[in-house]
Amino acid sequence: PDVIIEAQFDDNDAEHGQDLLKDTLTDDIKKLSLDTGEKGETKQDDGPTTNDPRLLPDKFLQRTAKVVYILEKKHSRAATGFIKLLADKNSELFKRCAMFSPVDHRVPRAYVSLTDCPPDFVTRPEDYSNMLFICRIVDWKEDSNFATGQLAKSLGQAGEIEPETEGILTEYGVDFSDFSPKALECLPQSLPWVISPGELAKRRDLR
Repeated sequence: PDVIIEAQFDDNDAEHGQDLLKDTLTDDIKKLSLDTGEKGETKQDDGPTTNDPRLLPDKFLQRTAKVVYILEKKHSRAATGFIKLLADKNSELFKRCAMFSPVDHRVPRAYVSLTDCPPDFVTRPEDYSNMLFICRIVDWKEDSNFATGQLAKSLGQAGEIEPETEGILTEYGVDFSDFSPKALECLPQSLPWVISPGELAKRRDLR
């Protein structure tokens, strides 16, 4: 009862492959139906139908895959966002954790310990509703809808240039700390500094 119909196409037929495939399958199914009727057999066919992907050639199928292992973690696991109290005030989790909501919606929300939050956050949460924080995700259990995070620092009010900039640099793992004295010693000490004519003569000018 299971009939598999194969159809092959050349590269020249790729543009009209879908229409040709439908015509081929329709003709083959009609022949199959006629053959069944001539034998006088009436039988419910539980095999492949015209919409069954098993009837399609490989070139018309979308391959799928499954992630089985992470070789290297590229994301910094740091995110900028806001903290707020949990909705269920009667739960045990409410007494221990707050909810961190990242600005970047690609990053999951996370539970953060109340000990990492400001001391008066529980009594005055509205004071921190517009305050940006940096949170680092440390774990995400398989049976939990939310990750577990740790607050790193408070950046300042949302919408201001300096806190927003620092948050972006931290998320992407950019080191924006001050240069060390050793690094600064390599720079010219006498200012203003100009390129000497001799140096310009031996270099290609890309300005």
